[in-house]
Parts: sequence; structure tokens; C-alpha cells
Amino acid sequence: MTFTERAYPIFEQAIAAYHVYDNIDQKEENPYPIGTIEHDLYTKNWIDTVQWHFEDIVRDPQIDPKEALVLKRRIDKSNQDRTDLVEKIDSYFWTKYKDIAVQENATINTESPAWAVDRLSILALKIYHMKEQVERPDASEEHKAKCRQKLDVLLEQRKDLSTAIDQLLEDIEAGRKYMKVYKQMKMYNDASTNPVLYAKK
Repeated sequence: MTFTERAYPIFEQAIAAYHVYDNIDQKEENPYPIGTIEHDLYTKNWIDTVQWHFEDIVRDPQIDPKEALVLKRRIDKSNQDRTDLVEKIDSYFWTKYKDIAVQENATINTESPAWAVDRLSILALKIYHMKEQVERPDASEEHKAKCRQKLDVLLEQRKDLSTAIDQLLEDIEAGRKYMKVYKQMKMYNDASTNPVLYAKK
């Protein structure tokens, strides 16, 4: 079983669990043991799923500005949590492959494995919600047809992205590619690098 064959059903599981109650304040109940990659993948997608719904709510043109600001703060925290978890998943790959003998002509990939997995997690959400649109009982046939076309593209993208991720991991394991992990270093979250924050000290 490839990595994406393990990961994608976990993403679907987290999405389904969230939509039982469909509430941005519900508590995650991760079914996997802490310290496993499965646990981290489930939490990763849970964060993505909750943030998906944050983004829906904040776009309500009638939202109270004070409520929108509170939600913006939650989105900021969610983004940081997402980044931290991607870096944790990259640490898993780094540890797994750190003793691989790298070939002399090995190349580096444009993104790390975990950031590619991040895109697969988001893609799982796009597919779930596009399927919802295809099956909407109150939508017109024209709307459903357009969404069905988009869904077909998303499903093809899932196949291509999954293949690319698995090939990347195979190349790293064989020493044909090597990975380097760069921390995101988001300056606006750091009170020592964001001028608006350090000016207030």
C-alpha cells in the first residue's frame, strides 16, 4: 500500500466525522494513537476541515464586524496550527529517510513531501464539497452539471497528485531525490519580527 493509499481514507474519515455535527466548535476526537503518522494526518485534515468552514462563514456579507474579527483571529491561529503540523509530518519523513544513501546525481523537489500531502488534504475537502453541490436537491440541473464537470477534474487531480507524491517518496527512498526541510518562518506571527507588534513594546 502506498503512502497516499493510507493517507487519503484518513482524510475522508476526518471530513465525515466533522460533518456529523458540522460545527466549527466541535472537539476533534482522533481515533488514532498519539505519536503515529495516522494521528497526525487525521489532525491535519481536521484543522483543514474546520478552517474550510471558517472561510465560508467569514464571507457572509451580513456577518457582524466584531464576529468577523474574532473569526479572523481563529483563522490566523488555524493557519499556524496547519503549518506546524505540516512541519511535524515532514519531520516524520525526514526521520524515516535520514539514513538513505543519496545518489551523486540526486535532485531536490520543488516542495517537501508534507506540503504535497497538505495539498492532497485540501483536495479531499474540495472533492467532498463539490460532491455536495452535485447532489444538492435544491440546485438547478445546470448548476449540478457544471459542478459534475468540476468534480471530474478534481478526481483526476487527486489521481495525479497521489501518483506524484508516491513517486516522490519512492525517489527519496531510492536516493534519486533528497529532501530538505525549511521552516516557514512566518514573520507576522512573531512579535519580534512584525513591526506592528514590536513597535508596541
